[in-house]
Amino acid sequence: MAEDNKKSEPRRRGWSIADFEIGKPLGRGKFGRVYVAREVKSKYIVALKVIFKEQIDKYNIHHQLKREMDIQTSLSHPNILRLYGWFHDDQRVFMILEYAHGGELFKELRKCGYLSEQKAATYVASLANALAYCHEKDVIHRDIKPENLLLDHEGRLKIADFGWSVQSRSKRHTMCGTLDYLAPEMVENKAHDYAVDNWTLGILCYEFLYGAPPFEAESQRDTFRRIVKVDLTFPSTPPVSAEAKNLITRLLVKDSSKRLSLQKILEHPWIIKNANPMGTCDN
Repeated sequence: MAEDNKKSEPRRRGWSIADFEIGKPLGRGKFGRVYVAREVKSKYIVALKVIFKEQIDKYNIHHQLKREMDIQTSLSHPNILRLYGWFHDDQRVFMILEYAHGGELFKELRKCGYLSEQKAATYVASLANALAYCHEKDVIHRDIKPENLLLDHEGRLKIADFGWSVQSRSKRHTMCGTLDYLAPEMVENKAHDYAVDNWTLGILCYEFLYGAPPFEAESQRDTFRRIVKVDLTFPSTPPVSAEAKNLITRLLVKDSSKRLSLQKILEHPWIIKNANPMGTCDN
């Protein structure tokens, strides 16, 4: 299937479901399902996300969905899943997305338990590059987590879900995202900016290396308390290098202005030593 996608990307207006051959389901989310599909004319393989209008009405996500589609369509980066276009019929909205052959990074992490320092560093560097690109365009993602990260057929990481993203130069106040990945300023209902994404990179780096996010607790309240206190501990197993721990510690800083910048992440000794500059990992 990866070979098919050496053809040019599908680009035009006026799509309909008749333009696609629908294949196997790839997954389902709260609002819809995703299928592998082939564009009939070009034979290009895509992922087709199907969202029922009934669900859009029920959860009142019209504005959020429009914002997600506008933002993702405007982004073009090797580590961001492309949104080629969308169309709708009486009952459904269809999003035409780049097909990521390797599936969710979440599944790889669950299967392996934790990742090697080389893989973890490559993914963190890929994320830092993609987020730097987003931040230059005033886009804050706000929900980076393993379930929202996909891998292509070469093992290259792709940010996939922009449902909570926002394009803004001013500070935001909406608490959004996923519990274990929330930055302290969100937990405390304070204004936040792009530095929430830098915090999440620290959480992910820890999760890649240890197999679980750092502030997990029995209850939501305890998780919030640990986040606000930055109650960070490093288990003895699996063994993790001092350089990796240094990077994590410099990202998981309560004062958002003191978190390591994305550029400094890319210049960090652990990234330079371990990350594959091509951004690919063998799956």
